Amino acid sequence: MKRFFRDADGACLAPQGSVVCIGAFDGVHRGHAALLAHARRRAQARRLPLVVVSFEPLPRQHFQGRDAVPRLTSPRQRLALLLRRCEAVGLLRFGRDMVQTRAEDFARRVLVGRLAAREVWVGPGFRFGYERRGDLAMLQSIGAASGFVAGAIEAQAADGERISSSRIRHALAGGDFESAAALLGRRFAMEGHVVRGQQLGRRLGYPTANLKIRWGRAPVRGIFAVRVHGAGLAHWPSVASLGTRPTVAGVEPLLEAHLFDFDGDLYGRLLSVEFVAKLRDEIKFDGLEPLVQQMHRDAAQARDILASGPNLEQALTS
Repeated sequence: MKRFFRDADGACLAPQGSVVCIGAFDGVHRGHAALLAHARRRAQARRLPLVVVSFEPLPRQHFQGRDAVPRLTSPRQRLALLLRRCEAVGLLRFGRDMVQTRAEDFARRVLVGRLAAREVWVGPGFRFGYERRGDLAMLQSIGAASGFVAGAIEAQAADGERISSSRIRHALAGGDFESAAALLGRRFAMEGHVVRGQQLGRRLGYPTANLKIRWGRAPVRGIFAVRVHGAGLAHWPSVASLGTRPTVAGVEPLLEAHLFDFDGDLYGRLLSVEFVAKLRDEIKFDGLEPLVQQMHRDAAQARDILASGPNLEQALTS
């Protein structure tokens, strides 16, 4: 049975012991997958559950707020991706108390007291605790006195360069969705519940499913060819915009997806929008007529891309 927890303190969740992974895991990309797979093998060898420990909000969001770098995954996405690979996930609340927790105290409270860790695995360059003073050497020293061993895996590379969340963000910002997908191990996607909008798209002939971005800045912006999943749909060809809609004086970012040849009610449903290709940047038009003309061109281009593009999904899973 899968388990999810938020509190650093409380009763021991693994009295028999556990193998623990710690990290940010934003994106749960191929580098993270290598760490999780290594820890999974160690857990199986010791017949112990694998527990992943991370934080929510991510530390950089706590410290930098709106200025934090864009996230690759929402909290819900990150949790779902991690739970596929382990028995339990802790997204510990990152606030004032956690900020002021020394590395030694964190190890004793969470790794020893909460999880009865027998092994702890981290990625390269791992730091933790108050002012990031904790590192692998400190973790190993604490472990030697507390009954667990600690180790780190080597950095994972693709095309001679380290796989990292920042590299993926750079690829997405440049519209290189193929490279981003290769580094993630799947296509980049954003999800959310469909909310009611102004119904302008419907009046213009392009009804959209509107998803508000509630969990931080998005790493992409513009007009895209996408596929939509959820609410009984899979790989549904669509065209989407993500931005502030300057032609109609929009303010907050909104992801709007027009599902080709779809007629149904999606309000309140959870959808995932999978990005395939960027068509153009978001621009302000001089009125609705030129906007609609461009929407026709965008839709036609998106249909062509989605009908003739390579089957990346098959390549990623082969």
